[in-house]
Amino acid sequence: MPPSRARTTTALALLLLTATACTAAEHEPTPAPHSLPVSRQARELRLPLDAYASTIAETHLVEDAQDILMRRCMKNRGMEWKSLPRVDAQDTEPPNLRRYGADEVEALRHGYHPSPDPPSVVRRNRAWDTREALPAEVQRAAYGPSGKGGCLKITDRQLVGDTAPLDFHAFNRLTGSALETSRRTPEVRDALRRWHTCMAKTGSDYPDPYAAAGDKRWETSEPTPAERATARADVACQKSTKLVKVWSAAETRVQHRLIRQNTGRLDTAKTRKDRWLTAARRVLNQEGGTNHQHRASAR
Repeated sequence: MPPSRARTTTALALLLLTATACTAAEHEPTPAPHSLPVSRQARELRLPLDAYASTIAETHLVEDAQDILMRRCMKNRGMEWKSLPRVDAQDTEPPNLRRYGADEVEALRHGYHPSPDPPSVVRRNRAWDTREALPAEVQRAAYGPSGKGGCLKITDRQLVGDTAPLDFHAFNRLTGSALETSRRTPEVRDALRRWHTCMAKTGSDYPDPYAAAGDKRWETSEPTPAERATARADVACQKSTKLVKVWSAAETRVQHRLIRQNTGRLDTAKTRKDRWLTAARRVLNQEGGTNHQHRASAR
């Protein structure tokens, strides 16, 4: 697995249009305490292909295990390697956030602007920035001239042997196809027409929630009153038309069909992913046990 920067999107979300949507209420819903401000619906939305994707938390897990092995390898080369700070579990985005449009809680708080990153995510992103600015000599030792060699290549071999990295591109093509195919189903087209009619009554003329979220008028440093008003109307119309419920049900059927058609490739991908995760957990558990022993010896 090459060096990566798992931000607040998953491999699944990377392929999607930059858009938002969900449900709404007259008063802003209260998110779970000490968690990213997103709706319960977004946190609970699951699709069949999710079982074959790598979540942000899983990507962090592998990165953290790689860091342990990288630190040992770089130490053998006489160089320091600082591990990335951990991200709190509650600070990772749900896998299908904004898949069908704006999330209710985000929209009511920030319009179509994304929520600010939680502190633990900010810390990890800053550490990535620092790592990407390391001296050329350290970069070569860590990643080799190609970016896939050096200690990284040694680390990955120690971690999973000859197991290949995850094939995100193939997975993204399937999820992208599922989204577009479901969008063309009669029930989703009908729900989108109802949403459009609802929005027109508020003075907004958008063909779908993606267009509403992508309006160039919202390219501002902070949400404007007009943006907030549009976002509130958007999520209210999605709630009244049950757009997310209808669309997710349609896409669930499409994804089940795609899974049946691609069983072999998906099973291979899942087996590969499980090997990476099992190996990462083993390294992290061993490191935790070693640290515990060191602390006990020090006492």
